[in-house]
Amino acid sequence: MSLFNLAWARKTGGAFVLRIEDTDRARYVGSSEQQIFDTLRWLGLDWSEGPDVGGPYAPYRQSERLDTYRPFVDQLIADGHAYECWCSTERLVEMRAEQQASKQANTGYDRLCLGKTREERAALPGFTETPVVRMLIPDDAPTTFDDLVRGPVAAPVPDDQVILKTDGFPTYHLAVVVDDHLMGITHVVRGEEWISSTPKHILLYRWLGWDVPAFAHMPLLRNTDKSKISKRKNPAARLEWFREQGYLPEALRNFLQLLGYAGDDESEVQSFEEFVDAFEWAKVNTVGPVFDVDKLNWLNGHYIRALSPEALADRIVEHLSYTGVWASPSEADVERLRAATPLIQERLVLLSEALEKVQFLFTPDASLELDQASVDALPDNAADIVDASLSVLEELPTWDDASIQAALRARLVDDLGIKPKFAFGPVRVGVTGSRVSPPLFESMVILGRESSLARLRALRAAL
Repeated sequence: MSLFNLAWARKTGGAFVLRIEDTDRARYVGSSEQQIFDTLRWLGLDWSEGPDVGGPYAPYRQSERLDTYRPFVDQLIADGHAYECWCSTERLVEMRAEQQASKQANTGYDRLCLGKTREERAALPGFTETPVVRMLIPDDAPTTFDDLVRGPVAAPVPDDQVILKTDGFPTYHLAVVVDDHLMGITHVVRGEEWISSTPKHILLYRWLGWDVPAFAHMPLLRNTDKSKISKRKNPAARLEWFREQGYLPEALRNFLQLLGYAGDDESEVQSFEEFVDAFEWAKVNTVGPVFDVDKLNWLNGHYIRALSPEALADRIVEHLSYTGVWASPSEADVERLRAATPLIQERLVLLSEALEKVQFLFTPDASLELDQASVDALPDNAADIVDASLSVLEELPTWDDASIQAALRARLVDDLGIKPKFAFGPVRVGVTGSRVSPPLFESMVILGRESSLARLRALRAAL
């Protein structure tokens, strides 16, 4: 939703407001706020106003605005649009159970407290000292509204929604309406799960004499089996997961644009600026798009290949630092990684794959483990190949990839008549530990003469 909020704000020259809606104290997690800041900034979705940047309508945390809401609650009660309810939690549970058992069509609050004073209600069962405040939904409450994405939308008949809880905190329904009005919000972009609540919000706007903003309800993402993505079951529902896995923010942003926005029959690769320029609400998908990780991986690979090797190396180092793999790398390690990045760039899908592909460059010679399957696949004359390779490499005057390749090709292919696809296999296994690795000769240059020769001697001793 933030992506589309920001796109519309940029398109129209408006402000993208980040507000922390933390009135549900039972579900409040202190670290979540910083996670929101960090992940949105990582994605490049910067806000114009918010708790950490300020703005003309501060504060932007609802928990810091409690004094703002109470006067509007009192106004609604005075105007007959809301009432106090003293029903205990136990009484409400019993009421709902009875409604379900009798298969009653209307399962909302039964209005036991409506029109009663505190003393009158206290004489009845299921009383609690501290009341909540509920909306008094009229029989002719509107249940349809126009949506920017969906057009005319029909929602269920609202119930007498709680708007002020016993702890003095407003519910989302009241707080969001009050804050949106006071902060001059003209467009509300949110998930489709809030469609059923929109009639309640429209009522509150009208009762308080305010203009109703435009609503755009976005579809929810689905798994490949078309089920709704769950934060508890699918780690990809957490934005942090994408950063942990090594996705680039520009690739994920592009992917989210594709998911929520049907767009035109143009290139799937599109910058955020291009997305903003062509943005129209009519093009937003109304059916929950399927989360296709293969498409995301393809996009990520594309963006990785589009970076310069220097920029990609910076991203890899930042990722290793973020994940704690490289808490404080040495200058030599960083430089070695920079030298190796061009060798793996074309085959890289995720930043998290980078170190594994070049781990042999950071492993001490004596600690290099040879992949047994790779050793078993070596030809019968592997020992002879290693001996011949050592003899020519030990005498090589210059250690660069062209010289290494020329010397080995002349000795193994030209002199010994070994086919190229077999000639260099033992050298690759000895130097990298595996028959699958980045380009061999460039890797040997990065590794250095002494380490390369030491590893070949170790392989020869093991054969």
